[in-house]
Amino acid sequence: MSHALLSPATHHPTPTTPTTPAAPPPEPSLEERLTLVTAAMTTRLDEAAVAYEVNTAHIPTNLLDLDDIVTVPLPPTPQPPPDSYPTPVAALLQRAHHRLLTSGWCTGALTHEDGAHCMLGAIRAEARGDSGLEASAASVLLDAIRRKFTGVDSVPSFNDAHATGRIPLRMVDQAAGLADARGM
Repeated sequence: MSHALLSPATHHPTPTTPTTPAAPPPEPSLEERLTLVTAAMTTRLDEAAVAYEVNTAHIPTNLLDLDDIVTVPLPPTPQPPPDSYPTPVAALLQRAHHRLLTSGWCTGALTHEDGAHCMLGAIRAEARGDSGLEASAASVLLDAIRRKFTGVDSVPSFNDAHATGRIPLRMVDQAAGLADARGM
């Protein structure tokens, strides 16, 4: 056997160039992040919807009639006010105010065909034919109006000058307090 001289293999390291670390990927913009979050949330919501459908498929359901559920409260039936004013004119004005609240307010006529009254129409209806009491109430009402508004000629002109009954009703109520303060 022959011995051959084996020469050790020489290994020469290959020269390496210094490597630069790879640059990190650019950070996503706000719009890109929002798009990713929206996609993830949509997926989660879709999965939850499917899970809900699967988990509740065995539960029997009855359709509801909205007429049985949605109700509107009935307006309270207005009760005549107690005559809290001991004087006749004040009590008459209080009843006239209540009539305007319950029957409605109108312009251009003492009484409208639907039952609404103007200020004087309500006083006349509540005076029940007592023209002296009616005249006293109208006089106090005109005084109450003139305390707040200048240049008012009469109760009917004041009544007809308004588009809604809010101010006329308030004046009838204030006139009741004025009549009571005067002992009328």
